Amino acid sequence: MHPVLFHIGRILIPSYGVVTAAGVLLALAVAQWNSHIVQVDPAKVWNLCILSLCAALATTRLLLVAANWSVIRQHPAWAQGLAMVHHPLLTGTGTLAGAGSALWYAQRSRLPLAATADALAPALALGLAFEQVGALLEGSRFGVAAGPGAAWAVTYTNPLATLWSGVPLGVPLHPVQIYAAMAFFAIGVLLMVWLPLERRRGDVAGLWLMGFGVAIYLTELWRDPEGRGSMLGGAIDGPQIAAVAMVLAGAFVLREREAPTRDESNMPKTEMRGGA
Repeated sequence: MHPVLFHIGRILIPSYGVVTAAGVLLALAVAQWNSHIVQVDPAKVWNLCILSLCAALATTRLLLVAANWSVIRQHPAWAQGLAMVHHPLLTGTGTLAGAGSALWYAQRSRLPLAATADALAPALALGLAFEQVGALLEGSRFGVAAGPGAAWAVTYTNPLATLWSGVPLGVPLHPVQIYAAMAFFAIGVLLMVWLPLERRRGDVAGLWLMGFGVAIYLTELWRDPEGRGSMLGGAIDGPQIAAVAMVLAGAFVLREREAPTRDESNMPKTEMRGGA
């Protein structure tokens, strides 16, 4: 594929960075649009998104620097290449840091958690779909070898692809990143359609958790297992365990419960008590 999108003199512009940045911009725009639908403050939603994004990026880069500090001390210029490193542990750590920062800011700013999560869910799905396309171009999170005659298989030939992500060269592989991108994009579109129709706050976020859990679990079947952890004799890996947890969390959010409707939840408390 194409790990480098283009050159500016001696500077390489990586495909992953450009495509992922486009996904981030799309996600921010969608989150702003959705904040009007669920009637939460768009400015606070914007601040939450920027804070969680910066927290995730800073945490993963600091973790990489700490893990490679002895090497970086001898070759400081190598720190510039850390942005090209991708690993499931980094993804998980960044996700936790971003989610924790978002939760902290939402509580501090008194944002309604369920409504805010509903606004963010479709944005995350669409943004991560773009991120998977970038991963396909770069070669990160690559798939297992495809069988002979698989016309949809992808083959990497650029040495930078194997240098940055360890993808094997000259081997037809399952384009699992596209499988995931298609699933994430479909989930994002469906959630965008469902958002104006929902009756209970939190349902869109619950559907996102369940849909992403299923998509991650299934696509992991075609990802290369290196570095993804293994349990039960290789029957399940780390991301699949997280996927099962997401499905269970989504089911909990979607459970039958008494909750105010959208109109009632926006009514002043004095009016709601007055009707009692």
